[in-house]
Amino acid sequence: MKFIHIADVHLGAQPDKEYTWSQQRGEELWDSFREIIEKAKKEQAELLLIAGDLFHRQPLKGELKEVNYLFSTIPHTQVVLMVGNHDYMKPDSYYRDFPWNENVTFFKSQELKRVYLKELQTYVYGLSYHSREITQPCYDDLRPGGEPGNHILLAHGGDKNHIPIQFGRLAAAGFDYVALGHIHKPQILSENKMAYAGALEPIDQNDFGSHGYVEGILSAKGTRIRFCPFAKREYIPLEIQTNEHMPQSLLEAVIRENIEESGKEHTYSIYLVGYRDEKLRYNLERVRHLGRIVDVEDYTEPALDIEALRRQYAGTVIGEYIRHFPESPEGTQLAALHYGIQALLQTKR
Repeated sequence: MKFIHIADVHLGAQPDKEYTWSQQRGEELWDSFREIIEKAKKEQAELLLIAGDLFHRQPLKGELKEVNYLFSTIPHTQVVLMVGNHDYMKPDSYYRDFPWNENVTFFKSQELKRVYLKELQTYVYGLSYHSREITQPCYDDLRPGGEPGNHILLAHGGDKNHIPIQFGRLAAAGFDYVALGHIHKPQILSENKMAYAGALEPIDQNDFGSHGYVEGILSAKGTRIRFCPFAKREYIPLEIQTNEHMPQSLLEAVIRENIEESGKEHTYSIYLVGYRDEKLRYNLERVRHLGRIVDVEDYTEPALDIEALRRQYAGTVIGEYIRHFPESPEGTQLAALHYGIQALLQTKR
């Protein structure tokens, strides 16, 4: 049996709200979800698992109808979904009475339940959030039944406020697969047995790295899974090494080159590290306009005039410290020289 495991789609979110591309990103979350439905159809996936937070907040009835229509386009795929802490079921939630298609199984209860998908000879276990937080470890004592067939747990959580999980214990519980949601970074926690799919698309500037879904096959030989990158964009941290010979224009050229190489479609956090001319302050506002940049941090320090210090402090502890370095140090040696001199000058004061 082939399955696709997704989580944390966060439909309705609008990433990077204060930026010009924010509305486009909100639409791309829907586009990616539509494309994963097409992927399920093309790959003839028999099961689609959605491990919570399909929506970023309470879904509108029209949005549920749109999602349900998309599910109807893959009638040969069984869809099993739960709601997480973002789209939890409020008393007036449209989730409560929504009429899903025949191929959709929805975990409505806040208590753990089990459903049997007869055509797939598969049992799926799960629950849904009825509040923003659940601090009880709902999954730790759960064990699959002994009936023949596949046994899959659909779960959302993993921190102290959202169903704490003892991962080692859960991995040893005996499920054929544990499909996790809530943590946005994809992680395979137990080889071929337990994984966070991660967010389908990154929605926060700290969601660094690849995002996508987990694809798996359940057979008589066991379970095999792999993570599949799928997101349209990534958030990429970009560290730029500066030196005292790098003026503003050269800095901007280096950043442009790095963005061009990594992909202009991605979104960047820029971190300036190293040294700069002591009379120079980089214009960070100019840097922000070089691409899809959400953060610029300047950690540079003014470069010291080593030759002048060598002459000034000849015969002192500082002079002796400088003498132990090459005349033109680079890299870690240069950093050690600067940090050491700064520390000695502070002590001297």
